[in-house]
Amino acid sequence: MARLTARSAVILVFALLAQPVHAGSPPEPNGYRLDDYKAPTPATLAGAIVLDTGQAEGLWKTREAIFVDVLPHPPKPAELPAGTVWRDPPHETIAGAVWLPEVGRGALAVATEDYFKRSLAELSHGRREQALVFFCKKDCWMSWNAAKRALSYGYGRIYWYGDGVDGWKAAGLAMEVAKPRP
Repeated sequence: MARLTARSAVILVFALLAQPVHAGSPPEPNGYRLDDYKAPTPATLAGAIVLDTGQAEGLWKTREAIFVDVLPHPPKPAELPAGTVWRDPPHETIAGAVWLPEVGRGALAVATEDYFKRSLAELSHGRREQALVFFCKKDCWMSWNAAKRALSYGYGRIYWYGDGVDGWKAAGLAMEVAKPRP
């Protein structure tokens, strides 16, 4: 009888392992996503806590976490005629969030990585246990990459809000226009 129970347990374990954790979501890659950032994201991020909109709102209300928007900064169009005045389009984000553009790319330039590390250190006052919530838009790998990178820097309370500004806005929650953090 014990042999059957052990065999049944092994079969059950293999059956559970064979099942996708979240049907329809791609698996987590070993590294960072390097291109095609606007695509379905995994439902998980090893080492981080994945938030839905209600959970993100709960953290936002308590001000326990720093919300970090990693959506890229729109570039100035190259085809503008000489002398044309360029004004950045307004960047709407979660109220109170800090905008760190470009830090969610899969491969970061040295200056961008230095900016990211410096910004996280300043925002967290050097406390690696500071709760950080990374987001951009729904199905955007940049927030996933940034959260994964923050984990690699030794930050221990990383949250990933995969629905980002799209989920937040759809829920009618507070938004504001932000400027990139210098």
